[in-house]
Amino acid sequence: MRNPAPLIATLCLGLLVVFLLLRPKAPEPPTPPAIPEKPVPSNPTALSFLAENPAWTTLEAYQHTISRSDFEKLLTEIFTTDETWREFIVILDEQAEIITNSDPAEPPFVLHFATPENTHPTPRLWKDTATRPIPPEGKPLENLHIAIDAGHIGGEWAKIEERWFQIGNVKPVTEGDMTLYVAKLLKPLLEELGATVTLVRSTAEPVTPLRPENLASLAAESATDDAASLRKFAERLFYRTAEIRARADLVNQTIRPDLVLCLHFNAEAWGDPNSPTLIPRTHFHILLNGGYTPDEVRLADQRFAMLKKILQRTHEEEALVGKTIAETFAEISKLPAYIYPPGGNNVRSVSSSPFLYARNLLANRLYDCPVIFMEPYVMNSTIDYARIQAGDYEGLRIINGQQIPSIFREYADALAKGLAKHYAR
Repeated sequence: MRNPAPLIATLCLGLLVVFLLLRPKAPEPPTPPAIPEKPVPSNPTALSFLAENPAWTTLEAYQHTISRSDFEKLLTEIFTTDETWREFIVILDEQAEIITNSDPAEPPFVLHFATPENTHPTPRLWKDTATRPIPPEGKPLENLHIAIDAGHIGGEWAKIEERWFQIGNVKPVTEGDMTLYVAKLLKPLLEELGATVTLVRSTAEPVTPLRPENLASLAAESATDDAASLRKFAERLFYRTAEIRARADLVNQTIRPDLVLCLHFNAEAWGDPNSPTLIPRTHFHILLNGGYTPDEVRLADQRFAMLKKILQRTHEEEALVGKTIAETFAEISKLPAYIYPPGGNNVRSVSSSPFLYARNLLANRLYDCPVIFMEPYVMNSTIDYARIQAGDYEGLRIINGQQIPSIFREYADALAKGLAKHYAR
């Protein structure tokens, strides 16, 4: 009799195949809903750190206030350093068309030029030299409101600001403290000449409520370096950006002066602040607003500020006041003019004086009035370092073999006399 096992196995296999073919199919998992693609945003408007989108409509107040020739001359000879402005500004016979942001669909701002038949007065909150009433005898600064902005912060912040160095165990050089000292010497001198004077800061404390730790996340978004580099970046955002913007808000919204004096001491590279390099030369110059670099022109807020400065005609006033101050300061201090190295693209010389340069700094850009940005002396020069270490004193002392006044009093006196000479005219 044959073994039935193979037949049974074959039959079972066949039944299994039939079952597998005929069984109902399991439902396929539902197809997940398609995720809609995010629209590709247009390029955001490029802005400086902590800047807000400009209110371009505020420039409507300057329609028909500047001629085509004056606009083009200021734009090309003072306020820019190359032809990058042509990417954003088209100058026609009767108007300029200005790109305001990165959206190609956004219409440009149109500035209509003044003509002999249609010229409007320039709106501004500050008084210029030409329209001030003749001052009384002995009070050349009467009816003039001056704000004194003592550069940097000083105090415990001097090292963070990198405006600190020390040789041995003697008193360290801290620019923020020195400028504040000069400001407090200068204020009564200007008041005696008739001016109303306001100090932008009166202590070695920041004007901004922000601190480096408040800016750490912004620094992290903008850099990918190590922790130490990010900390330094946050510190720079604090003292270079947030602090100056806070001072600008105070100047523009509360003080509202006719003129701002930004007080600084110059310096050259000193290397290790605990073992600084001293150099044998000293010099002096004054910075006016201008000299916008290609990268700065491409930033909408800086382009807006540049145009506002052009339209307010601050350069003419800065050059007038600055020329007299420079001549008087140089005569009293005997400081030679600083000469910027050739080939730089961030500065324009001003033909009226070898001491005047146009350069775009945050303070002289944001303050809504003329700004005289002082850069006398060189803190790490052998000449001026000895004077700084001598401190403040009345009269004359023998320093470096010469009888000379306190560097702080010379600074304040020379600046006050320069202002008095200019406005007495």
